[in-house]
Amino acid sequence: MKPFVTGIRGMASRPRVVILGTGWGGNKLARNLDKSKFDVRLVSPANHFLFTSFLPSTAVGTLEFRCIQEPVRTIKDLGEYYQAKARQIDTNRKVVACEEIFKGERFELPYDYLVLGVGCKTNTFNTPGVSEREVKEVFFLKHLYHARQIRSRVLECFERASSPVVSEEERRRLLSFVVVGGGPTSCEFTSELSDFLRHDVSRWAYPDLAPLVRVSVVEAGPNILGSFDQDLIDYYGAALEQRGVSVRTATAVKAIEECESDCGHHSTRAVLGDGTELPFGTLVWSAGLAPVKLVANCTLPKHERGGRVVVDAHLRVPGLGGRVFAFGDCAADEASPLPPLASVAEQQGQYLADCFNEHYASFDPRSDAELPPPGLVAAPVAIPFPRFLYSKSADFKYRSPGSMASMGLFGGVVDMSKADVIHSSARPTFSGFVAMLTWRGGYLSKQLSWQNMLLVPMFWFKSMVFGRDISRF
Repeated sequence: MKPFVTGIRGMASRPRVVILGTGWGGNKLARNLDKSKFDVRLVSPANHFLFTSFLPSTAVGTLEFRCIQEPVRTIKDLGEYYQAKARQIDTNRKVVACEEIFKGERFELPYDYLVLGVGCKTNTFNTPGVSEREVKEVFFLKHLYHARQIRSRVLECFERASSPVVSEEERRRLLSFVVVGGGPTSCEFTSELSDFLRHDVSRWAYPDLAPLVRVSVVEAGPNILGSFDQDLIDYYGAALEQRGVSVRTATAVKAIEECESDCGHHSTRAVLGDGTELPFGTLVWSAGLAPVKLVANCTLPKHERGGRVVVDAHLRVPGLGGRVFAFGDCAADEASPLPPLASVAEQQGQYLADCFNEHYASFDPRSDAELPPPGLVAAPVAIPFPRFLYSKSADFKYRSPGSMASMGLFGGVVDMSKADVIHSSARPTFSGFVAMLTWRGGYLSKQLSWQNMLLVPMFWFKSMVFGRDISRF
């Protein structure tokens, strides 16, 4: 194994903030930190911020890949970006050992402040066959390359099923799509897939194969969209079933098996906890989260449930003098851990940027003193909620903007029943066309560039009027 080398320019006069990860929290912090006060360095294997709310749409061609990402090198006055993976954290020497993703060359990156925003990975729960069949028939849905793999596989299944040498049994297996997990990402992907099947496959792309297609959602819990209002859960489930989707709750996938069919073809099937089996051509696994290797292997204190890094009310890792912070899916307050949501990470990134810009800039991080707690900062809410409407706080306080889930191009659900951003006692829930407009308008307002703000609705229009692209390359 190659040794780590320093290879990084000496420490600048400004305190160096090293951010690990380019997700919702890391991107927000990197963009909002005052670069005149801090030397900001960013480390991530992904050189872009991914707008994950639109990820299910790209997996079937409703949106194109490049319009849901923003390159991190567009961050103004960013000190340096390294396309690498953080492997080890030495809190005594205050360095991060990194490995660049191209040739595996290793280097050490010194820091004054370290911020962990590395997210998490999909949890397979050690289900037999899932890891073995990954990228063959089994796919995850967390990164852009996952969506590209799914899109290619879906089209491959249709092209293979259209071959004259394939048996009827094999066609049915190839055109069986299984989605594991009942959260918003799983449901939105299922809705997008059913839109593709109804509006593209059935009408013009593969009309002869449409009657053979089967889509199933498998959820271990009692309901899909478990945190939503029950009326919205019932509405969404009924809408999926009206589209021909089989929604199977209170059962889990126990194993993925590879076997030979009666016709001698290679076959894959999901074995369920209720004793039934689902042959499939494509399975998308989006059920549960697990810590990434850096978090799992580091010596930082971890929450007993889920293995997330423990942080205090100021997002600091205890016992390290206030030099190490963590947020997003990889971190949790020990007393009251927040759910792993994009809105949580985004607000934590904004809060931490305010703390650094307004309160930490005058502190010398190279001294032996403990970093003092921050003063009051504005509520870390974003458009369309004005920050001045909410009280300031020195601690991080998450303000829930509510929950939304799309139903493809023509519907959605919005649940404001648990929202903290509404001062009124009226917290509505609604569905259908108005919910779709709310979902689209809310996420369009979060785009970071005018380019994507224009491209996204253009692709929505193109998909509705002209259909989705079905090229496989």
